[in-house]
Amino acid sequence: MPFTTTEFPGLLVFEPKVFGDERGYFFESFNQQVFEAAGINRPFVQDNQARSVYGVLRGLHFQKGEAAQAKLVRALEGTVLDVVVDLRVGSPTYGKSYSIELSAENKLQLYVPRGFAHGYVVLSETAEFFYKCDNFYSKADEGGLIYNDPALKIDWQIDLSDAILSDKDRILPALAAHEDCFVF
Repeated sequence: MPFTTTEFPGLLVFEPKVFGDERGYFFESFNQQVFEAAGINRPFVQDNQARSVYGVLRGLHFQKGEAAQAKLVRALEGTVLDVVVDLRVGSPTYGKSYSIELSAENKLQLYVPRGFAHGYVVLSETAEFFYKCDNFYSKADEGGLIYNDPALKIDWQIDLSDAILSDKDRILPALAAHEDCFVF
């Protein structure tokens, strides 16, 4: 099975089987039957892609209510540190963060179920980040957590004075001020 479980219920690392030879490589980045066999039965309805430079930190974001999203995330180019925070009340990992390095080289992907805040920081000179969502984006249902909340203890692996953030991401609330909107 190409999935590795984490201590976070439902949060899975996907490592595709890569076939390489003198021509290059080939792999299936998504196969619905493989994902369904792992218990992931939500259809993906939207693909998003972003290109960023070193130090760009996007997050921590989520969609709430009927607009909640599960995501399958990966780096197409470069390297990112991908970070999630479990926001599901009643989860054994509620309020904890998980991080993983995703790169074009390692080809790892992270399946993030609904109920997690998500973000990433670019560790390479540039990175191209791609993710599939199981629900459509809704501006009215945006939520987020501040990236540098000491309660989350996230090591972003860069000097945060070098972080490049959107104005929106600079003013997100801390976990303690977050309105619980997910149940495990």
